[in-house]
Amino acid sequence: MRVYLGSDHAGYELKMHLVNHLTKQGHDVVDVGPHVYDPEDDYPAFCLHTGARVVADPGSLGIVIGGSGNGEQIAANKIPGVRAALAWRVEIAQLARQHNDANVISLGAREHTLDEATSFVEAFLATPFSGDPRHARRIGQLATYEQSRELPDLPAS
Repeated sequence: MRVYLGSDHAGYELKMHLVNHLTKQGHDVVDVGPHVYDPEDDYPAFCLHTGARVVADPGSLGIVIGGSGNGEQIAANKIPGVRAALAWRVEIAQLARQHNDANVISLGAREHTLDEATSFVEAFLATPFSGDPRHARRIGQLATYEQSRELPDLPAS
């Protein structure tokens, strides 16, 4: 599987670890950057480019990494077609794929050990979308909004 990775300075060490680990696992890894450690870099460009590459490459997945993972998730989700989920447990990474067909996982490098973060990524990459009609319906509603920018009607109470 092709996996795109982008981070900022806070996620640089974890990104480099994952590039090596995932390559050894047989994944086609694309390091979006940064390619050198810069304590003054900013995450938006790396996360936006990671998300854009995932959307342009059907079947691929992405990983964005920062200190908390929050800003990185927000940035990636600005790309139409990205469904980025912040993972803090294996079960959350699995649910992001099973229920939301998430195509990008966001990680907080300052929040987890390398082993913990690696386990989240492995679970994310190994878990397929369930295809459950209710989940597919919800994803479709979001995709429709991304295209039209018209809010859906609220259900009657």
